[in-house]
Amino acid sequence: MPRLRFETLSAAIAYAEQLVAAAERAPLASRGNWSLGQALGHLAYWANAPFDGYPALPKPPLPMRMLIKLLRNRILNVGMTTGVKLPGVPGGTYGTDDMPPHEGLARLRSAFTRIDQRDPAMPNPVFGPMTHDEWKKLNLRHAELHLGMFERAI
Repeated sequence: MPRLRFETLSAAIAYAEQLVAAAERAPLASRGNWSLGQALGHLAYWANAPFDGYPALPKPPLPMRMLIKLLRNRILNVGMTTGVKLPGVPGGTYGTDDMPPHEGLARLRSAFTRIDQRDPAMPNPVFGPMTHDEWKKLNLRHAELHLGMFERAI
């Protein structure tokens, strides 16, 4: 399967809409451990976090912080890798409540529209202050990672 790539948040929403429509017709094959509703809700959670506040995140060790800073450009422009977990967080991340796909889609639509229209004032806990374009790229790469886990049967 070719790597998924989004250039706009509206393109990511449109793809998510296609996945939800396909899931209503038949179960989607997934290469991940989450349901479609979980993945959509997770993306919405992290897109809303720079507006609503981040959970208490453990501070990574200095070598990891330095590595993350070096990888910032790659993450924003090329993509994210699977299997990254937040240390000390049950399940490795936040925002993975199971929900019906249509509910996750509604949350994603709202969160991506919000971040598309407004620049979050809060700095990213990993990358620090970011431009509006960087916020969008971060959410696009995150969407590519998680939505790319589902085989679209359209």
